[in-house]
Amino acid sequence: MSGKIKSRIAANADSLSGSVSCDERILRDCHQLYIDADSGLVAVAQSVGVTLLAPRKKITVMLMGNHSAGKSSFINWYVEEHIQRTGVAIETQGFSFVTSGRKRESLTGNATLHLYPHFKPLHELKGVSEYLGTEICTSRQKRFSLVTFVDSPGLVDGDMKYPFDVDQAIMWLGELCDLILVFFDPMGQALCKRTLNIVEKLNEKHGDRLRFYLSKADEAGGESDRQRVMMQIVQELCKRPGLNKCGFDMPTIYVPNPNKPSRCVNQIEEACRTIEKTINQTVQNTLNSLEKDCELITKAIADTLSHDRQTSVDNRRARCKGCVLALLGFSVPFMLMAALVLGSLSRELLEMSLGHDGIEALSLYLTPVVRVFDSMSVEYQLYSCGGLIFLSFLLLILARFSFRSRPTLSGRQKRQLQEKLDYVQEVVKTKKKKLYEEYLRQSVGDQDMD
Repeated sequence: MSGKIKSRIAANADSLSGSVSCDERILRDCHQLYIDADSGLVAVAQSVGVTLLAPRKKITVMLMGNHSAGKSSFINWYVEEHIQRTGVAIETQGFSFVTSGRKRESLTGNATLHLYPHFKPLHELKGVSEYLGTEICTSRQKRFSLVTFVDSPGLVDGDMKYPFDVDQAIMWLGELCDLILVFFDPMGQALCKRTLNIVEKLNEKHGDRLRFYLSKADEAGGESDRQRVMMQIVQELCKRPGLNKCGFDMPTIYVPNPNKPSRCVNQIEEACRTIEKTINQTVQNTLNSLEKDCELITKAIADTLSHDRQTSVDNRRARCKGCVLALLGFSVPFMLMAALVLGSLSRELLEMSLGHDGIEALSLYLTPVVRVFDSMSVEYQLYSCGGLIFLSFLLLILARFSFRSRPTLSGRQKRQLQEKLDYVQEVVKTKKKKLYEEYLRQSVGDQDMD
């Protein structure tokens, strides 16, 4: 990597580190290390046949539950802005992404898929793209700058028809979301079979991402009413084998209203802490993935260079083998022509050309061959000459195939690979170590970092 590229990477990292939190800066810096067009890890890995995916800069939190469970109200409370419509009716009919940005903006389905390219396969689900939307707001409350909420349609039983396969869409989104918050409201819809069926399917693959909450707990009446509702929900969940597990927890939450005080215990901050833990875990996973990807690229480059060296050795051996076969192939007709020429010359002319000692040495080597050749009939002599000529052609053909060599890297390509290897080991790994130390300093003292 050139010095200009290295300095540009450092400048990009510094420009992103303005007035943002440490976690946000770490995720952005890691993302930038991957996506840079010239020296990003994605481009470097692609040059050696390795496919990498750039980490996301935010976690994705999906909220699901029956209609009027308080999903949109929770999002509005978290960002401290009225972004999502709320009400008893089914207000959210599609999937609405809520994220932070530079200005307030609403995006349609196609714009949403361009903003979130990893969600583009949603376009293949019939009818979903027409019911996708994104709400961008400038809020920096809580940890919203590191969160993208996915507000899902309210789920109901009965004859309610959705414009797309809502079960399949939620299952697909569950594959990509980092956290899934399931809201049960106490007003009679908590035991919605559609909700329970989807939760059971999600639990089979992503049980560690699911969190359950009794929403609108302040509307459940007295404490005994809330306990009865919770028991009904827990009993219904425990009837399903996949959800019947130890350590089941379902905090009671509701959006606080100063004009409507309630004596109900509100654990809505527990949901905030869950989001916070997911962010912290995502930061650690991103840094760990960065280290693993660096090792993967280093190994791929080292293997490529090693394979190129071995190919060069094999090519040299092939050329040597080809030279030997070509020499043998040309020596057979040369010997036949030499024998023919020498046989047509008189002894006096040979003595003049080779001398007496030369004639003696020539006779010593050629006499056995001449005797064998003379012992054959004329027909066999012709066959023998034809066989020797065929052998000559065969040796020359083998020599031609032996001269074929496999392609190797040019000197420039080797230098570029070595520069990429040095960049990954010296720049990226150093940056990763610095980011990890920066992350740990949030929690531990300087004396523990020494």
